[in-house]
Amino acid sequence: MSLTAETRADRVGLGIGLILFAFFFFAAVDTTVKWLALAGFPALQLAFMRYFVAFLLSVGRGLQHGQVFEWQDRRVMMLVLLRGALLVVATVFNFIALGYLPLSVTSSILNSAPIILTALAVPLLGERVGLFRWLAVIAGFIGVLIVIRPFGEEFHWATLLMVVNAVAMALFAVLTRILSGRIATQTMQVYMGALGTAVLLIPALLTWKPPADLTDWALLSAAGVFAWIGHEIYGRAHAFAEASVLIPFNYSFIVYLTLAGIVVFGDVPDAIVLLGAAIIIGSGLVIWWRETRRKGEAT
Repeated sequence: MSLTAETRADRVGLGIGLILFAFFFFAAVDTTVKWLALAGFPALQLAFMRYFVAFLLSVGRGLQHGQVFEWQDRRVMMLVLLRGALLVVATVFNFIALGYLPLSVTSSILNSAPIILTALAVPLLGERVGLFRWLAVIAGFIGVLIVIRPFGEEFHWATLLMVVNAVAMALFAVLTRILSGRIATQTMQVYMGALGTAVLLIPALLTWKPPADLTDWALLSAAGVFAWIGHEIYGRAHAFAEASVLIPFNYSFIVYLTLAGIVVFGDVPDAIVLLGAAIIIGSGLVIWWRETRRKGEAT
């Protein structure tokens, strides 16, 4: 039975609500990690706990459905592992940067990933990028430079880690596009969690800071729980609305983290950071609008 227009609208609204909820949990991950980093917990330990806890939850979810690991052909599995490796690198760099930078800065730079993805779409995906989108890409990079302030006294080396993070997330998105429809999201989650746990285990043990009490253990575990819940909700959101509809709401991440920075850490962003963030968001929305319009003309 076909859905009525009202039902479709309800489903799209549900998808938007879920995506906003998902990014709330992603923001909770970064807020929790920053709190722990300022308390002296090493980034490698925090990254390990994020993947280890999420891996356990993914395995438990897989057992409920009767299948944990799904094996594909060698080429697909190499791409799955490369995708997981990119996210592990991005996570480690992000967690290191969170110990030094305000949440408003890290979230602004990270949200330049869609702009970087557009620039990479030509050589990696063979997509055609028009003049308007190229201008938006250039403007987005200017916004990143405004946030970073590479030639000012406010420049911090950790901002470069966030730039690498954004590039890694753009490549992660490219691989996600390539793998979409070839392998289940649950399977990619399990392999990603297994890879992060395995790669970070020894570095985490070498830098391990013993938690002082149950509160520390709860917060260390919370990062993994929040990440797993966020990814679960994120995947469900795309079952109710197309990605082209949901993309603008990804920028709620900046709003959440800016508010968390103010309320939890007392980090009020200055006018320059807000200007750079506005340019990045505006550039991303222009790219989204042109992409949506291009697809509409092609149908």
